[in-house]
Amino acid sequence: MSDPYFQTLFAERIGGAAYGKGTDIYKFEKIKRAKRKAKEEHPERILLDFGIGENDAMAAPEVREAMAREINCPENRGYADNGISEFKEAAARFMSRSLGVELDAETQINHSIGSKPALAMLPAAFINPGDVTLMTVPGYPVAATHTKYYGGCVYTLPLVAEHDFFPNLDAIPDDILKAAKILVLNYPNSPTGKTATRAFYEKVVDFCHQHQIVVIQDAAHIMLSFDSSPLSFLSVDGAMDVGVESHSLSKGFDMIGWRMGWVCGNERIVSAFADIKDNTDSGQFIAIQKAAVEALENDEIPRAVAKKYRRRLEKLVAMLTRCGIPASMPGGTYFLYTPSPKGVAGGMTFESAEAVSQYLITEHSICTVPWDDAGPYLRFSVTYEAENEQQEDELMSETEARLKSISFEF
Repeated sequence: MSDPYFQTLFAERIGGAAYGKGTDIYKFEKIKRAKRKAKEEHPERILLDFGIGENDAMAAPEVREAMAREINCPENRGYADNGISEFKEAAARFMSRSLGVELDAETQINHSIGSKPALAMLPAAFINPGDVTLMTVPGYPVAATHTKYYGGCVYTLPLVAEHDFFPNLDAIPDDILKAAKILVLNYPNSPTGKTATRAFYEKVVDFCHQHQIVVIQDAAHIMLSFDSSPLSFLSVDGAMDVGVESHSLSKGFDMIGWRMGWVCGNERIVSAFADIKDNTDSGQFIAIQKAAVEALENDEIPRAVAKKYRRRLEKLVAMLTRCGIPASMPGGTYFLYTPSPKGVAGGMTFESAEAVSQYLITEHSICTVPWDDAGPYLRFSVTYEAENEQQEDELMSETEARLKSISFEF
């Protein structure tokens, strides 16, 4: 079959004339294929899925009830554009009450259709061809992808144990610093589970003032903080002068799929985001924004979500430790980031974390997510489906039995 006439018209940012002809398979697609194969070949064996990266529970009943009310209100039928004042005001109250950050609801907050679009749009405010975005890895690649779309370059900052999973800002070359415009952070960090410290954020503020760089801090997991109270970048002196923070109701409020979040911080950057957003989407459905207000006003919702995932993580850490797999409680998120084994006693060796992940799925029906960006690691998620603690314990017991049948070498 010959190529369509427009094959040569595809933009270079997505592969140009070679678009659609590549043979590389994205790692999450590899996982999906391996899961399907494991289910087909071993129908008698339950797939233990620690790879899912989204909450397993529905939104709180009161949030769903608010949505049911608002969806039938005719005043909610129109375009929301850059958001309704009720949501911005609720977000401002939440930031003040839960994170100690005082914001002007009209000028320093703008809603987003989840964190992902916000992280995709913000590079448009700063990146010209040749400009650099500083990105921590492993991590969420959306801001990096869009930096490249605009002709910019991405300089990666590995998150390694030697630096306590913080980026080594002092090691960035001078020529990169001169071209850098954006520093993208994500704390609590996915997938490492590291939480930020006030001292780290203070260093970031000084660094960005010195090199004239803008911070975009992705705080999607902020309410899932376990080793300390949730810490907002914007609560640090001077942070409001150098950047913005992106928030989401997905992780901490069980509102996966509702696509509701906000960007807040420096007034001029929020304004730029609003201008870009105004030319990109027409806002989230107003009924969803009003249901989100219900969520933001109820502090018990994120407390309950955090309590559940903390309990599950503690069980997972204890179980993996009994199996001889190095594991310690993460500071935050619902992810556990563990060193990947080098092999199995008896001669089998693994060249990467991806190889381990594929082995666990195909041979033992245990699904994890591999990360090889900054050393080989496996990511376990505790967002598996379980209706109660008994089901959690049963899943842990079955996982332990399978893992103890393997003699991993580290």
